[in-house]
Amino acid sequence: MLKTINNFDLKNKRVLIRVDFNVPLEDGVVTDDFRIRMALPTINKCLDSGASVVIMSHLGRPKGQVKPELSLIPVGEKLAELVELPVKFSDDCVSEDARDVSLGLMPGEIHLLENLRFYNEETDNDPKFSELLAKHGEIFINDAFGTAHRPHASNVGVSKYFLYKGIGYLFEKELQYLSTVIKKPERPMTIVLGGAKIDTKLKLINKFIDEADNIIIGGGMAFTFLKAMGMDVGGSLVEESMLKTAKTIIEKSEKMRKKINFPIDVVAAKSIDDKDNVKEYKMEAIPKDLAGFDIGEDTITQFSKVLMNSKTIIWNGPMGVFEKEVFNAGTLAIAKVMSEAKENGSVVIVGGGDTAAAVKKYSMIDKMSHVSTGGGASLELLSGNRLPSVEALEG
Repeated sequence: MLKTINNFDLKNKRVLIRVDFNVPLEDGVVTDDFRIRMALPTINKCLDSGASVVIMSHLGRPKGQVKPELSLIPVGEKLAELVELPVKFSDDCVSEDARDVSLGLMPGEIHLLENLRFYNEETDNDPKFSELLAKHGEIFINDAFGTAHRPHASNVGVSKYFLYKGIGYLFEKELQYLSTVIKKPERPMTIVLGGAKIDTKLKLINKFIDEADNIIIGGGMAFTFLKAMGMDVGGSLVEESMLKTAKTIIEKSEKMRKKINFPIDVVAAKSIDDKDNVKEYKMEAIPKDLAGFDIGEDTITQFSKVLMNSKTIIWNGPMGVFEKEVFNAGTLAIAKVMSEAKENGSVVIVGGGDTAAAVKKYSMIDKMSHVSTGGGASLELLSGNRLPSVEALEG
């Protein structure tokens, strides 16, 4: 049985917490503290209960090398600012000195370990490395949903060395929305998929053809489907290797009488950096030398009607290249419609990754029912797959 942090007596205990502090840095400063803030309820619960806290996380992909620019020192500084407490820091996550700092913690103190991925043993799920990490705590709490789909030492391997282990508040909330809500959704349920690649969302598409009442596909991946249907999409991005798969999905949806809503017009240009030739075209009229980079006004209207009549909405993948101002309108418009749907009582769940980044950019996190902190993990869970780190905690 999966336990939560509320199941444990934390007083005078050392709690080892795996968090996801993989945050963006610029010139040694945290530029987006969303993931740090999301972990605060779990950290504060431990501190308020009289525990000491040891925190471990990865940052970036140093691939087993010590890279100063990927040190967690700036993250520790931001954390200290947010909790308004000093944070002890060790420059090695498994050294004897680091373990001594953890063993010497007093209730209410925080110890942050250096980047786990400075060791290849972390991603290799090395048993000895896991055992050394486990020496930092008496209770293990996993609150790093963003890495839940990865069988690593700090979230899977470490679990077997603890009698007392469970999940934090963030992880619990992710499971509640991404698993529990999906099992018994209020209907109609609509899945909105975007982004560039089909293969990363293939399991999700196949699952929701069976389970969703409506399917909306936008973003770059829509062009592969439209070409598979025999449409000329101009110079738009097409995954040639996925055309057969796309056609199979379309045939399956037709057999099940499930309509897939595709864009009917697009905002096109010669490239994502081309500002001179940006223009809206009907899907079948995109010039050969132009490519679609956002959905058009008619598509926004069509998608909006479906969304406003939905009681459960799951969104994974932007509608266009939202990072560029000229191709931002579609994703922003859909986000606004979803916030309206939520105000009207719908449950709106936003997958992690680029979709979460877009919602954060628009300052609309609080206007959704739930914005996931995990891209790959949310995809796995929504696709109906088990997460290795959850299985480890249940064992």
